[in-house]
Amino acid sequence: MINVEMLSTGDEVLHGQITDTNAAWLADVFFNQGLPLTRRNTVGDNLDDLVAILRERSEHADVLIVNGGLGPTSDDLSALAAAQAKGESLVLHEAWLAHMETFFSERGRVMAPSNRKQAEIPASAELVDNPVGTACGFAVQLNRCLMFFTPGVPSEFKVMVEQEILPRLRARFALPEPPLCLRLTTFGRSESDLAQALDPLPLPPGVTMGYRSSMPIIELKLTGPASEREAMLALWPEVKKVAGESLIFEGTEGLAAQISRRLQEKQLSLTLSEQFTGGLIALQLNREGAPLLASEVVPPQPETLAQTAHWTAERRVNHFAGVALAVSGLETDHLNFALSTAEGTWALRVKFSTNRHNLQTRQEVGAMMALNMLRRWLNGQTITSEHGWITVVESLSF
Repeated sequence: MINVEMLSTGDEVLHGQITDTNAAWLADVFFNQGLPLTRRNTVGDNLDDLVAILRERSEHADVLIVNGGLGPTSDDLSALAAAQAKGESLVLHEAWLAHMETFFSERGRVMAPSNRKQAEIPASAELVDNPVGTACGFAVQLNRCLMFFTPGVPSEFKVMVEQEILPRLRARFALPEPPLCLRLTTFGRSESDLAQALDPLPLPPGVTMGYRSSMPIIELKLTGPASEREAMLALWPEVKKVAGESLIFEGTEGLAAQISRRLQEKQLSLTLSEQFTGGLIALQLNREGAPLLASEVVPPQPETLAQTAHWTAERRVNHFAGVALAVSGLETDHLNFALSTAEGTWALRVKFSTNRHNLQTRQEVGAMMALNMLRRWLNGQTITSEHGWITVVESLSF
């Protein structure tokens, strides 16, 4: 198995001032290519620290993807660190310098003298093309490790990985078949509750059951080698059986995407009214191209469950919509969820704990609750089912 690692650089990454989305993206892409990362490290903009970790990881990793530090400013130190780690000097790559000058002139700009630094790479390095930016990528061999140095800009990094780095790795190494990862997402069950029910299941050799908790959902992942595919697929129905009514989607499609697809398949338009969720439901559905006919955000106000249900039914008729969905009420009291269709109207009154989670999390829970009602109806399931840790205090339908 190839030992592949990633090194993210930059004070802003190390100190949490930005989220390292490049690391998450690379880990996912490499996993699906049969190259799961074995380690990820982060180092700030310190030359001695960078040189030290390059030398250290060169004794352990087969491949190291170094991300960031190839810009034109004084805190961009990756090329210099690579040169010092190898005990060689930086050299000017004349062809890349000409490429950068053309890049700026085609845009009617004059290249700043500081950009010249981006064409300097270690003497023994192989240039790795950057088709969309000015930062020159490069590769060096240090001890046992093949190191690729890439810019931190996500749009540049992703193109370079896909078009330049992966082809080099395929040419150099015999890549294994990607592992299999079966996923499903649940809503309304706790991680400990799911784990207690799943722990007795016998797993095939090399297969693991993983849990990812990201309020308000729990993702279950059955991961193992491709050689165990048949056994994993045979076990998967048992995992889904344990998830039961809390299962809201399989794979990575996402709940909003699933709902958008189902609405379009049924040729139904949707009208929304949100109070406590503040437009979050509309935002999620809009991003997935759902057929939203109308959407409104209104100030929270006290309403009985019957008031919310009847008003939602009237809204569907008045807007000539196939489906109407509403969230109303005061969080300090209760929240009402109502779904109205041509087949009928259903409503739930829910009591949330306001002291366990912040406002954003509570809004996300509310949005998920409403979307799950819509999902269940679209899939022909009972609307007012058990909702786990969510306390439903009243329900009605007509």
